[in-house]
Amino acid sequence: MVQEKRGVGPYLTHLALASVLNLPRILPYKMRLPVVGWFASRVIGPVAGYDKRIRNNLALTFPDMPADEVKRMERAVLTNAGRFLAEMWSGDDLFNRMKNTQLSGPGVAALEQAKAEGRPIIATSGHFGNYDAARSVLIQSGFNTGALYRPMSNAYFNESYIKRMEGFEGKAFEQSRRGMGSMVKHLRSGGLLAILLDQREDQGAKLSFFGKPAMTTLAIAEMALKYNTLFIPVFAIRKENGVDFDVVVEEPIEHSDPETMMQEFNDRFEARVRQNMDQFLWIHKRWQMPDEV
Repeated sequence: MVQEKRGVGPYLTHLALASVLNLPRILPYKMRLPVVGWFASRVIGPVAGYDKRIRNNLALTFPDMPADEVKRMERAVLTNAGRFLAEMWSGDDLFNRMKNTQLSGPGVAALEQAKAEGRPIIATSGHFGNYDAARSVLIQSGFNTGALYRPMSNAYFNESYIKRMEGFEGKAFEQSRRGMGSMVKHLRSGGLLAILLDQREDQGAKLSFFGKPAMTTLAIAEMALKYNTLFIPVFAIRKENGVDFDVVVEEPIEHSDPETMMQEFNDRFEARVRQNMDQFLWIHKRWQMPDEV
């Protein structure tokens, strides 16, 4: 359970973020994204110390990466994060932008078959590209889509975040006892659950990610086995124009045991990240650092 933070500090942080995310809405959509991306990479990220987190994660997983490439990655990762937040705070603009985007990839047929059969679906992804772009395309493709999300620690910012999560025409389930109950009902009714599986989970198993031990949840794979869901990775990859996305559906992950299934997800996700390194949110504390051992 995320510990909510309240008080003067979190409130001021919320006000700063709200200003950065809401004021640019006066700009045209295609101009808004690079403006917020620039501000995130030059101001917010360095002030918040996110550039240091990126450096630490890259030093752990890519110790031989040249210093100039690390610097480029810092800017590029924060730019993508800023663009994502601008998209999320743009209301219907992102949803409408994705209306002409079709699902692609080798897993589309399996996804469509599950929908036709009324079989529950767990669509797995990570903090990469813009997962909300994938969610919007799934909704527009006729899937009864609900997303499981982890509340933000900043209580004030979390209120705005929830509104954005619930703003699409799908459903949003908070990672709490009540939210999990609603999520299970959604799956049992044959719905699609969109979920991000790339954050550190201390109650999970120590699996491999980028060649390093990474605590990984097993609960979602266990749920897939329990409810006989299709377990399938879906990724939204930002195009070079910075505004549009390819939404790629991979082959389903076969049912076996939770650790094997989650390790395959980690491997699939790692392969996607390696193709577009700067679209992964290298800010999260995904791995145990040497000073934590």
